[in-house]
Amino acid sequence: MPVAPLGIVMKIGNYLILILLSGPFAAQANADIDAKMQQCNGCHGENGVSQWTDVPTIAGLAEFTHADALFVYRDSDRPCADSEYRSGDTSLPATNMCDLAAELSDDQIDEIAAAYAELPYVKAKQDFDAELAAAGEVIHEQHCDRCHADAGMDPEDEAGMLGGQMTGYLRQTFVDYASGDRDQDKKMKEKLDALSADDVTALLHYYASQQ
Repeated sequence: MPVAPLGIVMKIGNYLILILLSGPFAAQANADIDAKMQQCNGCHGENGVSQWTDVPTIAGLAEFTHADALFVYRDSDRPCADSEYRSGDTSLPATNMCDLAAELSDDQIDEIAAAYAELPYVKAKQDFDAELAAAGEVIHEQHCDRCHADAGMDPEDEAGMLGGQMTGYLRQTFVDYASGDRDQDKKMKEKLDALSADDVTALLHYYASQQ
């Protein structure tokens, strides 16, 4: 019976060793990501669905959008207010997105973003004024719909979630953009600069009406 060359035997052996070792390593990696996500859920709610107006829902965010946000936070290029843990181990000290993202590797960011992208986006049940919501719909269609289709709920736009998102978080986002604390591209800045305070209020009611 012919004998395989030594080089081929060694390659096969190395391949088998990698297969045997990959199981425990993969399990540990998955456990690490699950632990990171549980930490995220401590502020963002179970499975990334927020119950608090100042905290955004992150379930269902487009993978690119979520990963990009985490990279920006890791570079401390977005406002990072301290927040108490709202669920899970609430005895943990207050923290912020910049500090948490600083602990993540590139691969962990990508894996976390991919995992949340697979979860369903759940629209928040919030109070809204129907008349203001109707005015906000017109403003959205005129100024926002091109980049934020379907009331800002189309993940294919890779532009975050607006419709059904928590109003307190969206309101603070408008404030951060207006103050320059949060970067935006030129086209978006032109659109936001054209909005009055009343326009922003109407938009917030429109997004809150998406339930």
